[in-house]
Amino acid sequence: MATVVDQAKDQMKKTVEATEENFIGIRTGRANPALLNGIMVDYYGAMTPLKALASIAVPEPRTLAVTPFDQSQAPAVEKAIRDSDLGVNPNRDGAVIRVTLPDLTEERRKEYVKLARNKAEEGKVAVRNIRRKTKEAIDAAVKDGDMGEDEGNRLHKDLDTLTKKTSDEIDSLLEKKEKEILEV
Repeated sequence: MATVVDQAKDQMKKTVEATEENFIGIRTGRANPALLNGIMVDYYGAMTPLKALASIAVPEPRTLAVTPFDQSQAPAVEKAIRDSDLGVNPNRDGAVIRVTLPDLTEERRKEYVKLARNKAEEGKVAVRNIRRKTKEAIDAAVKDGDMGEDEGNRLHKDLDTLTKKTSDEIDSLLEKKEKEILEV
């Protein structure tokens, strides 16, 4: 039955990775190709991720260069970037679309910190849900007689330790991201 805790550990690890992935999409002061991950482009009537339609480079610390694989789609790519919630105004230079990220205002930085905290809280909620389901599975196994009470109590302690460790890991990721965002 120890595999139940191992399964919870794997799920919690994936939750931490997903939270970290969500943090990548939050703007700091530097250009990062991952900022454009959530942008969808209308590609011949089908909504397609930008990264599937173009290469994204970082020629300068605050500039992204987006080069569509299909040059005829440059206007659609430019429109998708402009309409995104990044608050940027892309400029087309022939085949390349340049996205210059403006300096973040104090107000905007605070909004990004709030967004990061929400993403971290979503991760923690997911961890608590994993804990709850695993706890229910352990309780059911004890009730059905598949394991003894002592074994069940030991697994509960292991699960609580794992939950605390995972939650602390998410908190440290959040702290790191907040420092990154607030760095001028």
